[in-house]
Amino acid sequence: MFVDEVDIHITAGHGGQGCLSFRREKFVPRGGPDGGDGGCGGSIHIIASPHHNTLVHYRFHPEFRARRGAHGEGANRSGRNGGDLELEVPVGTIVYEMTEDGPIELADLTDVGQQLLAAKGGLGGRGNARFATSTNQAPRHAEPGLEGEDRQLRLRLKLLADVGIVGFPNVGKSTLIAHISAARPKIADYPFTTLSPNLGVVGLSDNRSFVVADIPGLIEGAHSGYGLGHRFLSHLERTKVLVHIIDVSSASGRDPLNDYDAIRRELALYPTDPNDEVRPLDQRPQVVAANKIDALDEPSRLDRLSAVLREQEVPVYPISAVTGEGLQPLLEALWQTVSSTAQSVPPATQ
Repeated sequence: MFVDEVDIHITAGHGGQGCLSFRREKFVPRGGPDGGDGGCGGSIHIIASPHHNTLVHYRFHPEFRARRGAHGEGANRSGRNGGDLELEVPVGTIVYEMTEDGPIELADLTDVGQQLLAAKGGLGGRGNARFATSTNQAPRHAEPGLEGEDRQLRLRLKLLADVGIVGFPNVGKSTLIAHISAARPKIADYPFTTLSPNLGVVGLSDNRSFVVADIPGLIEGAHSGYGLGHRFLSHLERTKVLVHIIDVSSASGRDPLNDYDAIRRELALYPTDPNDEVRPLDQRPQVVAANKIDALDEPSRLDRLSAVLREQEVPVYPISAVTGEGLQPLLEALWQTVSSTAQSVPPATQ
């Protein structure tokens, strides 16, 4: 199950209580205070891990509490600190704190091993030995431990991929990613076979590689929440290049050029925050893969698509995701575009 957004509640450990104690030994009638400090409560860290690609493990376990610190003891013995708690999330997870004024972004975990101190454990209370002075040699006061931080968080995953594969349902996106990478998505001849994004790594010669994401089939109105598209369009925000998979065969009864225009409209209408330095989806470099040429019975469908997009300076690559025909030129073009694009998606022009 692919889950890309969850709400969790975390509570760091409370600090242990300081000890109120006096030294009691034979022949030491005035031993003085010897109460130790309480241990510090455990903190909670959120860490980006390469071993996860979904947040599903938090959907059914949304409550996390770190251990509290142990209480101080006599003989100046401090309590043991509570152990820290580490929560692993997929790389690309954004952490928000949920407040009355709305969510506040705390961290965007885009690198393996990157971590956030999400909730700090409470300090342990001081024992009465800490309060002894020249004028108060027998203090009868010790501190309670401080409470650990308590937070309501939202975790939102945005996949990290160089290339995003988009298109209407049943145009061959999953077949393509299965052919060019080791990803094995579910493939069948009916709409919405893909119900969650799939990631795959494309390997080329000379140790070159890039990551592709197969986004579930879009439909018109996806930007407004229709179908499955709106839920997953956010996963395109980090991509450098978009590949439109267009079915040029006549079997579907669809018009290739109309399909391309419809997907472009959905990308253009997808809302982006003007304060974010993120290029709108429809302004990313784009490539069209004219799929199913192995079943092409009307060449004019491909010719018309290529002619119109050539005027728009959009490259078109005829391919067959089933037989592999035409895939190598497409992959080389994607590599060139990915490698020539800045490491981070450039900001939109104002």
